[in-house]
Amino acid sequence: MHDTVLSNETRTVVSPGRIELGVGAVDTVGDHAARYGDTALVVATEQIFEFHGDTVVDRLDAAGVEAVVYTDVRPDPTVENIEAAHDLYERNDCDLIVTLGGGSSIDTGKGVGILAANDGSIRDFGVDRAGYEGVPNPSPPLIAVNTTAGTGSEATRSVVVSDESTSTKFLIVSANVVPDVAIEDPELTVSLPKSHTAFTGIDALTHAIEAYVSVKSYSVPDGYAEQAMERIARSLPVAWANGDNLDARADVMVGQLQAGQAFTNASVALVHGLARPLGAQLHIPHGLANGLILPYVVDFSSMAAPEKYAEIARILGVADAHTPTREAADAAAEGVLRLCRDVDLTGYLDDFGEVPSRDDYLSVVDEMTQDAIDSGSPDNNPRKPTRDEIADLYTTIYDDALAPDSPRRS
Repeated sequence: MHDTVLSNETRTVVSPGRIELGVGAVDTVGDHAARYGDTALVVATEQIFEFHGDTVVDRLDAAGVEAVVYTDVRPDPTVENIEAAHDLYERNDCDLIVTLGGGSSIDTGKGVGILAANDGSIRDFGVDRAGYEGVPNPSPPLIAVNTTAGTGSEATRSVVVSDESTSTKFLIVSANVVPDVAIEDPELTVSLPKSHTAFTGIDALTHAIEAYVSVKSYSVPDGYAEQAMERIARSLPVAWANGDNLDARADVMVGQLQAGQAFTNASVALVHGLARPLGAQLHIPHGLANGLILPYVVDFSSMAAPEKYAEIARILGVADAHTPTREAADAAAEGVLRLCRDVDLTGYLDDFGEVPSRDDYLSVVDEMTQDAIDSGSPDNNPRKPTRDEIADLYTTIYDDALAPDSPRRS
């Protein structure tokens, strides 16, 4: 049966106002900026700015746009990052924002835009306080120059911010933060190390899968999600194995863009509800947290949407058109695990994680469980988890994927 949602109600499809895609796309940043203003706040991490900052600043300068640079972005952007960048924006009378990097830089830039156009602190706009679409006024013009292939933040209405005072992350969701221009140049992703190629690629896969099975899914984001999964499944291992392969880099970049368009128009679900608290407690990159959690949530949820999970299994190559639906759905988790193994995801925990002892971990499971529930994301999952089931998932993740002697790490 065809999707009947659009015959019963209206949905708004959110997307950047313009997307520049392909090798050389970064060269357009100056022309776009000049249409919007005279002084741009350029937001980046220090490392990314060292790689690509001169390119962006030169293009802005050639177009007559002054660049004011903020490079103190953290890998998980904080309240303090956003406040400091906003202060720089105001002191220099900036009138547009250019982000350079992945989700951390883009989310910081979105946060600056929120503060520039609205009264209040950035924490006031979290969905737990303001609800969805809780940003009243549109942000100043925002151009997102993407240098990763995973977060999809350049296409979304989501902002994830770390609150270090409480060791939590909070989510802001509003169409008023969607970038005006997304610039997708695969050459800028060649500088990504294998670790972050893995993290961001699995992050994008998670976005696509969660959007596809979400209770808020419908035909338009479903199409984005299916294409995203196909691209990521075929090209992420290639891009990880050979980062200079521009064909693979471009394919994954398009896939992560489509995954971003999928989840911002459907939603994320249980994986993201679990991942934000886990990432905040263990200080691990968001994509790594997603990849640690995703197989278990797929296994937990497949019975509730067997047709969707069966199609995921077919896209990931662990079932075919002749495999019965329930059998294919049950295989989807193995398809996810295989792709995570292909890019050695858990092999990066020693360098990018702070895994506590089992007792210390279990001591914060109740807190993480409450944070996951409070995020609202589990409500979008096809199978609704109880509090005890969320706690059990966290325990399984530790025993099977986080512990040094766990099956996925040994």
